[in-house]
Amino acid sequence: MFKRISVMALLLVLLVAAQPILAQGPVQPQHSDPTWQASYWNNITLSGTPVLQRAEANLTYDWGTGAPVSGVNADYFSARWTRYIDVTPGKYRFTVNSDDGVRFWIDNVLLIDQWNEQAVRTFTVDQTLDSGHHLLKVEYFEKAGLATLKLNWQLLQDQAPPVGDWKAEYFNNITLGGTPVLVRNEAAINYNWGSNAPAAGVNADRFSVRWTRTLDMPAAMYTFMLTVDDGARMWVNGHLLVDAWVEQAATTYTNKFFLPGGSTTIEIQYYENAGDATARLTWTPEGGSPPPTGGTVIVDDVDTGFVKGGAPTSWRTQTEGYNGRLTWTYNNNTQVADYNWGRWYPSLQARRYEVFVYIPERFTTTGNARYWISHADGYTLKVVNQSTTGSQWVSLGTYRFQGNNNDYVSLSDVTYEAYRSRLIAFDAVKWEPR
Repeated sequence: MFKRISVMALLLVLLVAAQPILAQGPVQPQHSDPTWQASYWNNITLSGTPVLQRAEANLTYDWGTGAPVSGVNADYFSARWTRYIDVTPGKYRFTVNSDDGVRFWIDNVLLIDQWNEQAVRTFTVDQTLDSGHHLLKVEYFEKAGLATLKLNWQLLQDQAPPVGDWKAEYFNNITLGGTPVLVRNEAAINYNWGSNAPAAGVNADRFSVRWTRTLDMPAAMYTFMLTVDDGARMWVNGHLLVDAWVEQAATTYTNKFFLPGGSTTIEIQYYENAGDATARLTWTPEGGSPPPTGGTVIVDDVDTGFVKGGAPTSWRTQTEGYNGRLTWTYNNNTQVADYNWGRWYPSLQARRYEVFVYIPERFTTTGNARYWISHADGYTLKVVNQSTTGSQWVSLGTYRFQGNNNDYVSLSDVTYEAYRSRLIAFDAVKWEPR
């Protein structure tokens, strides 16, 4: 088999599939990016080609009169940072300290606009966020003198979700949009409303509900059963286990999922269009299910441990690669709203493992696949040239892992190559004990 798709075939694919990489429908709750994506310019207008692009862990800078980094001016420079975060629903306070100008967006809504020369000032904005994925963007310029840029946020304490009971939020629409008409604690999701309204002030038809809960669950393989009429989605520790956002008679969805033990978050989104309404959730652990062994662990793109997000119409699959199946997409040249990403979550013991990624023979023309490994000592970036490493396992290095949900490998479609000029594959990841 050839390493690259022929030029003619690739042109045909591009002509057929040429469309913006945009999400169809709302961005779903996913996972926080481990770092900010930063770009720096040697001017104060963010214009032209950046002189530096890199990942940064936090925005807590007090540069004084020095330059941010080699190659960037000490004065007359500008920068842009973007990052997706995953949050619990509630009201958040965002605080920005800046000298000189700053602008701050959440989900492309401009909340702070102080684009002027100034001594260090503090700006605060409170914003109510739904659970899930939210895009933060900060733009900054420094003209002369001292330079400071800091951003932090916190969930206001009176908005913290309850631990134990479900937090239920009811909306008089089928999109969970706007402000809930009812918020209350509920002991269980076990409802057969028939044609009646769930509660006073809530519609009998065309309503939606979000349930969220945090609880302590022992390590085991669990069977989750969700029965709904009409549509629902369910996440366990950020993993999408049920995606049935459709009008339907009462239907039961069953999924098995291993939990390593400890704090577990569950979120259910539900809507009722018309007719009867039902929502029930139960789960049971498998008796005597052992924790993961210390042997080799492989997570393929068809396994429950693989999750992906971004623009759903941009994902494609092929019947080749590891175990006869791979997932691929076109690249983005930079991080934009709804960029595509995937993560592989293994069930590991707390110990050292060497991490490998399987690179398939085809649909792998990128030279800059950027894999992030989340391990016990932080995050490590490894860049793989997929175009020269087909049909083999490629090592990403050896690391200590914690044996919990912070163990994963992440890959996005952002390769910094020309827009939609490369193919990037998401196949299997392997952890071997060391």
